[in-house]
Amino acid sequence: MPGALLSTQSLYIGMEVVIAVASVIGNVMVVWAVKINKSLRDNTFCFIVSLALADITVGALVIPLAITISIGLQTHFYSCLLVACTVLVLTQSSILALLAIAIDRYLRVKIPTRYKRVVTRRRAGLAVVICWTVAFIVGLTPMLGWNNLKRLQLNGSISSDLIITCQFENVISMDYMVYFNFFGWVLPPLLFMLAIYAEIFYVIHKQLNNKKFNTSHSDPNKYYDKELNLAKSLALVLFLFAISWLPLHIINCITLFCPECEKPMVLLYIAILLTHGNSAVNPIIYAFRIKKFRTAFRKIWLQYFCCKDTPALEIQPSDRKEMPNPEPQPTTPPQPPQKESLKSDPQQQQSPPPEQQQDRRTEPPQQPKEHPPLLEQNTV
Repeated sequence: MPGALLSTQSLYIGMEVVIAVASVIGNVMVVWAVKINKSLRDNTFCFIVSLALADITVGALVIPLAITISIGLQTHFYSCLLVACTVLVLTQSSILALLAIAIDRYLRVKIPTRYKRVVTRRRAGLAVVICWTVAFIVGLTPMLGWNNLKRLQLNGSISSDLIITCQFENVISMDYMVYFNFFGWVLPPLLFMLAIYAEIFYVIHKQLNNKKFNTSHSDPNKYYDKELNLAKSLALVLFLFAISWLPLHIINCITLFCPECEKPMVLLYIAILLTHGNSAVNPIIYAFRIKKFRTAFRKIWLQYFCCKDTPALEIQPSDRKEMPNPEPQPTTPPQPPQKESLKSDPQQQQSPPPEQQQDRRTEPPQQPKEHPPLLEQNTV
């Protein structure tokens, strides 16, 4: 049995290393693609970059720490607790980034003509800051006292110098993980995002089936087609996130509500690998589903890895920035014929002929001549 457990642990560590490398390389390319492709620099991709930064940190920091925890390293209680809280912060930042992306998509299809005035770049940056701030507050809550230290001290499972075997369940309270983290900050945002994407698809299909668009407006159809494709890609990102994280949270619920239930270590390793593997799949989705990312990835690979000269990326006009207003424009009152003729015939805007200019020049001097008789009558 120890030999089988050792081989399982070795396989787990090897897969964690592969996921870490893929996560860092893939998400660095996401950030790099946004940097070199100006057509990717809108508000939605600002949130995608925030999500990519969280995934880079998972690959570069969280996975090595998870490997250290799996070995059973003897550490100080609060050092192990800080490692566990780091995982919680990054998980929460990913959830909130996905929520921000869903809200941004909803506003883009719900108020297309007013979107750019409502969602400015400054407000998008403020939303990213708020997401990370909330993630730190939620993830670092165990550091403020909601942890297993008192329980371990009462059970005599920890020495006076607070040295323990660093494992997630040893330091993080399952009450916190289930009631506060899962029921408060994981499950409600996921359900809310599910409702948002359902509404997004409903609005898009409704607009695409609108006869006014199909008969007289071609641009709105093109706009909503592209919105539909991007919404499908981002909804797939959300679906894979839920599939990756729900098994581990379900295991936490079993641990809390059924302490005597046995949990196979292999099942726990699979659940942990799913959570970490989610950080590596997003760049793959972007590459296969979003053409602009695929073009930027190809340029990065050919130019910087294969050392081949590639043409500069064309700055494609973002056909998702503004949607033509489908409502009929109010009819303006007819202009006077003189103004229309002036606008239509530029020659009439030129100076009048010399004869008319001379008449105009001679007319003003005649006016003062009329005033003296009037003044004489007034004096009389």
